[in-house]
Amino acid sequence: MANVPNKRQKDTKAMLLGVGLDSDGHKRITKGDNFAMVGGTEETHDGMVEKAVKINEKLARKGKNLNNVTREEFDDVAQSVGLVRPAPDQNN
Repeated sequence: MANVPNKRQKDTKAMLLGVGLDSDGHKRITKGDNFAMVGGTEETHDGMVEKAVKINEKLARKGKNLNNVTREEFDDVAQSVGLVRPAPDQNN
């Protein structure tokens, strides 16, 4: 019984969440099958949506999705569309 996933694990779905912290007074929300982008100026928001779509397209070409990709594979794909993981804080 130890290997039987509980309901919570079974229903888990990976998602991308983008939050644009700049603003031009408009409220923007764009949702897809596995992403939600909120806020930002038009340029920022459109950039976040474009990167989310490109990440999903690249993963699909590899036969993967957010639910079954490794962290390393995700980092490679994210970097290929222009996202960069920040360096760890050196003060900790």
